[in-house]
Amino acid sequence: MKNHLKVERAKHNLTQADLASRVGVSRQTINSIEIGKYTPSAILALKIAVVFKARVEDVFILEDSDWK
Repeated sequence: MKNHLKVERAKHNLTQADLASRVGVSRQTINSIEIGKYTPSAILALKIAVVFKARVEDVFILEDSDWK
């Protein structure tokens, strides 16, 4: 799953640690999501979208390979 997490963080002037604190996870979790090593749960994806005042689909992109 691709994402625009890094871009959204920059637009909102947030560090990984700032975002992590707001959604209740570690900075390492945010980093892992950004680099594609971890796919967030639906709840975490929603929390992240709320922080950015965006839709989940605007932050996370489902790829063809995610269907397999």
